[in-house]
Amino acid sequence: MISAAHLATCTVVVSKGQSRNPEKRQLEQAITDACAEMPGVNVVVVPHLYDLPRDSESYRQLAAIEGDLVVVSWIYGRAAHWVLDRNGIRGQTGAVLLGDEDDDESDEEAGVSRSDVSGDGGEATSGEAPERVTDWDPRPERRIHCIDLKLAAKPEPFVEEIRRIAGLEGDADGVESLPIIGGKLVQIDDDTSRRWYPVIDFDRCTNCMECVDFCLFGVYGVDGAESILVEQPDNCRKGCPACSRVCPENAIIFPQHKAPAIAGAEVEGGEGFKIDLSQLFGAPKEDDPIATAARERDEQLLLAGRDAVGIDDQLRRRQTDLASRPKDRLDSLIDSLDDFDL
Repeated sequence: MISAAHLATCTVVVSKGQSRNPEKRQLEQAITDACAEMPGVNVVVVPHLYDLPRDSESYRQLAAIEGDLVVVSWIYGRAAHWVLDRNGIRGQTGAVLLGDEDDDESDEEAGVSRSDVSGDGGEATSGEAPERVTDWDPRPERRIHCIDLKLAAKPEPFVEEIRRIAGLEGDADGVESLPIIGGKLVQIDDDTSRRWYPVIDFDRCTNCMECVDFCLFGVYGVDGAESILVEQPDNCRKGCPACSRVCPENAIIFPQHKAPAIAGAEVEGGEGFKIDLSQLFGAPKEDDPIATAARERDEQLLLAGRDAVGIDDQLRRRQTDLASRPKDRLDSLIDSLDDFDL
């Protein structure tokens, strides 16, 4: 067990990927080896964060660590932060400069719930911004810096960023390594299997409970403070992201989904819903997000031997709300192209 009283500058958590790709394993090992040589830095290697159950040895040991964390994993940093949060490893989002430039690949797939926003993922309003769950349930002041291993193919950029976060930029020669109970490098081997469940970004969530009403598989519930939570994650139907499409705040993440916005990419405003660019070139128009979500839910209900529901009153109201919002620039562009009858 890693002592909660460790003296490390910070702890680096290396979360191994699900696949056995040798290049991925080599990258993980190179980062682990480099971090293990950093003075005053603890290194913990765990299986894939998303697949670990909350009562795993990995999460028990991570929960014993105080102070800042640097987490490198094969999922988006935002997704990793809230996966840790749901498993009791909580803190503020730490700045990560690696990959900070605009991500042109974030507009790949249509279908995430559309929210015209005012910069933070929530709906635009003429008055005050809606209150988020973290406004009344703030996280601890420590920083958790989550780095996406998909950002580079070589270890050097990750090592440089970790050194920056740990305050070890420049020549570290002569800096004595601090003693750490339990050793500087800990590797934990928990048995895992691939999982699929939603993760809530409480910096965006307004506790509107639409996900509770929409999901008919008992995935969501509320805690003692009447806040939303993913109560039965393994009730979720594998491959179904429908609830993320109807969330008004784009607060529901499925870290393994192929669409960046659903998987937890940092997208704001109109980027949050992902337009299918093939629509610009005469391809058949896809369903809107609400219709897509209804279809995905019906598919899972039928597979479970239950009756389809279709677009119920809740979804019909969401469609009306979306249609009544002012169009953004991307909408106007598409409408203009439609006028040309390309």
